Amino acid sequence: MRNWQKQFFVIWTGQGLSHLTSSIVQMAIIWYITARTESAAVLSFATMAGFLPQAVLGLFVGAVIDRHDRKRIMILSDLVMSGVCVALAFVGMAGEIPIGLIFAALMIRSIGNAFYAPSLQAITPSIVPREYLTKYAGYAQTVDSVAMIASPALAAVLYGILPLWSILMMDVAGAFFCVGALVLAKIPENAGKKETQGREPLLKEVKEGYEAVRKTPGMMALVLIGALYAVIYFPIGTLYPLITISYFQGGVQGSGMVETVFSLGMLVGSLALGIWGDRIDHRKTIAASIGAYGLGTMVTGLLPPEGFPVFVCLTFFMGISSPLYFGVQTAIYQMKIQKEYLGRALSLSNSSRLVAMPLGLMLSGAFAGAVGIEKWFSLLGAASVGLAAWTLWLPAFRKLREKKD
Repeated sequence: MRNWQKQFFVIWTGQGLSHLTSSIVQMAIIWYITARTESAAVLSFATMAGFLPQAVLGLFVGAVIDRHDRKRIMILSDLVMSGVCVALAFVGMAGEIPIGLIFAALMIRSIGNAFYAPSLQAITPSIVPREYLTKYAGYAQTVDSVAMIASPALAAVLYGILPLWSILMMDVAGAFFCVGALVLAKIPENAGKKETQGREPLLKEVKEGYEAVRKTPGMMALVLIGALYAVIYFPIGTLYPLITISYFQGGVQGSGMVETVFSLGMLVGSLALGIWGDRIDHRKTIAASIGAYGLGTMVTGLLPPEGFPVFVCLTFFMGISSPLYFGVQTAIYQMKIQKEYLGRALSLSNSSRLVAMPLGLMLSGAFAGAVGIEKWFSLLGAASVGLAAWTLWLPAFRKLREKKD
């Protein structure tokens, strides 16, 4: 194994363990809110609290990431996010945790992730050669998928026997492994860091990141597609527990099963990306993944309440589509954007999705209860299929060439 491969797997081993504990904690919080409120609106607002700070800060943190040591930013961000869980756990020891306090904690964790996520994506091209980026995006998705496969079952068991505060403490263990892996890994200094640090106003550097995306053929179309897909994709994932528990009457165990099967699908999609990632057509793969996810969602909404087994099967195929979209999208940025602008470009991409996502969450909160959650799933699925067709047609997106000029 080459040295760069060792560094990659050291980082992603820690990332996988951290993702496992964070996913367990996240699912426990969702079930806790669902059990106490049984409200699509509250679930939507909780998700918004967890993502909206990233949307706002993401417009600016990219310049900070490109200026400073990304490794240190990741370590500090992870410590802040785990510290929030510790604070929630202490409150939970005295009784029920107020929903408002959970929202506040989700917002603080979102701020930490605004720095962490694009830093993680931006360091990959410093380690992995360009010709392997799509394949290793698949391997990264595989690590995450394995963690997501294990987390629902573990969360369901732990949620049934432990109070929420003790589950929250697991995030500290995950952060310990993740930070340890980052300390051990040898990550090259940021390209362009010495030239830009402290010399240009922050807003000017933000604009430079935007210009780097705008001037690359097809990239603004990719940003637009990502924003539109966010309006559809994220509300569906947020409402999975609710449609499982309230419509299909699957309970917490059923919700855990759905998440596990979805993660198994993600694992299959991630492995496929790792094996064939260097031979796929990026544009067609993105359109196909959006269409497949939408078709599964649309059929889900047409099922009767006793159709839970079919829903579980559909989530497997929907899971396959997820890494084929997100993994390919990330690899495109890593291949097309220069390293010195990559943090800003990735933050812009994340922000565009996260700014659009609250619209989908607000629509879901307003209409899921009014028309019925199953009908809302059908409408979102139909919209996703339409977006896939539009993606294939969009002339600007066709400019996204496979090879860099």
